[in-house]
Amino acid sequence: MAELYQPSLLSYINVTLMDYFPILELPDEIQALVVERVVGNSITDLYGLRASCKSIKALAERSRVNHFYDVLSVPWRLNMPPELFKTCYTERNLSTLYMKGVLFLFTFNLQEEGLAFMKLAADEGYEHAVYTYAMTRKSFWGVMRSILLVLQGNQLIGSGN
Repeated sequence: MAELYQPSLLSYINVTLMDYFPILELPDEIQALVVERVVGNSITDLYGLRASCKSIKALAERSRVNHFYDVLSVPWRLNMPPELFKTCYTERNLSTLYMKGVLFLFTFNLQEEGLAFMKLAADEGYEHAVYTYAMTRKSFWGVMRSILLVLQGNQLIGSGN
């Protein structure tokens, strides 16, 4: 019977990250910063953090954490809870501002509103938004410039008449 139970190496090495990095001994502000940065990595890290211990779960569930979360890191096959999306948006999460801008611009054809949301995210340095905003502005500006040149060529505007 003793041969049936072979303890694994993991049972001998029952050491967690908390043993090496006692985050709970850090000041509250530093704990919050660590949690915010971990949450920014992925949804897996967010849920892993919530499962680690009660005090870390409380830090991961406080409102400011969702500002750092990248909504675009959620795999498309997973449904993101609508409450999480709404919370991220109310906290001015950059990825949700970007998504809202893209939605307004390309789905609802609300150019000013869509560009405004993308600009908010781009101004804060959200990489997807910086590129999309720049390229979208360039294409819209190119179209508007062409229209203005045609109108000026026909002397409909800019002629002073």
